[in-house]
Amino acid sequence: MMKIRSGLLIGFLFLIGCSTNDDQPATTNNENPSNNEEDSQEELVLPIEGLEVIAEDLDVPWSIEKSEDTFYLTERTGSIVQVEDGEAEWQDVELEHEVSTASEAGLLGFVLAPDFSESNQAYAYYTYESNEGQFNRVVTLQLEDNIWSEESVLLDDIPSGTYHHGGRLKIGPDGLLYATAGDASEREIAQDLDSLGGKILRMNLDGSIPEDNPFPDSYVYSYGHRNAQGITWSPDDTMYASEHGDNANDEVNVIEAGENYGWPIIEGEEEQEGMVVPLFTSGNEETWAPSGMAYDDDKLYVAALRGSAVLEFDLETGDYREVIRDLGRIRDVRVEDNYLYFVSNNGDGRGTPENSDDRLYRIALSDLE
Repeated sequence: MMKIRSGLLIGFLFLIGCSTNDDQPATTNNENPSNNEEDSQEELVLPIEGLEVIAEDLDVPWSIEKSEDTFYLTERTGSIVQVEDGEAEWQDVELEHEVSTASEAGLLGFVLAPDFSESNQAYAYYTYESNEGQFNRVVTLQLEDNIWSEESVLLDDIPSGTYHHGGRLKIGPDGLLYATAGDASEREIAQDLDSLGGKILRMNLDGSIPEDNPFPDSYVYSYGHRNAQGITWSPDDTMYASEHGDNANDEVNVIEAGENYGWPIIEGEEEQEGMVVPLFTSGNEETWAPSGMAYDDDKLYVAALRGSAVLEFDLETGDYREVIRDLGRIRDVRVEDNYLYFVSNNGDGRGTPENSDDRLYRIALSDLE
């Protein structure tokens, strides 16, 4: 049954703690012992001028989608939150399989269909367990009477393991659906073109394989990825992806069809013939754990889980900086109408949740300058 939680709180003020290692086990339980009635009435201080809270009390949010003035947020635990006119509604999602509670798993990527206003259709990526094992799949969802129902399976049996499920979904400027698939903690499959793991996948919106994919009869668009969790495009159709490195050496890459991005043979600043080196890397000493990303005006905005920040990468100068900090783990970002939207992920078992975590935030891009 649908749950309605009042509590769209714009302008609530607070301070949130930092994150822990992104490769430790996590749960999807968002219990918060400090979130009692007395604490929730406290007025705390936002660390950044101009920052607004659009929704709170979220349960490990993963993807931000928006249609006109309405937001749709996936939660790893298996719900979709609709935020509209100052109210958040928790909508049930009826899937063929129950979402997995394995670490990093659950209801992950989500993107609205291009004709969503007429069709009420969306695409989702989720982890499940069956008698054959644990897998990820890409499905269509249909919204009716505030309930999302799995309608069809576009792609199944995407490898899933202890960690590294990938999970980001985006519709590219070519009108096709892209999905990031992690290496499922089996690093060797990232180099295996017969495996869907450790890849960026590309499909038609009906789940069929595009004729111009780089490998015949294959969903694989690029390979050699450890755990890519963000993809975006610039207006000239250049594709970018963010990727978790092994403890450090996180990457932001320019993605081209058929290219090999090196994992597990190389990572970070390492080089080898026939493999692509990243546009940006955190190097051996720093960890970002990058996730969702967005493009605006020659800059990439990237959510950083372990980095506890939103990072801004300047494509002209090659520099990067933190534009959001002190809010804990950040999972996804969205840029629209000169605003940056992002969600915290402090309730994912690796962060330190505070009162009413997690949250959807908004800040004007001009306030980041």
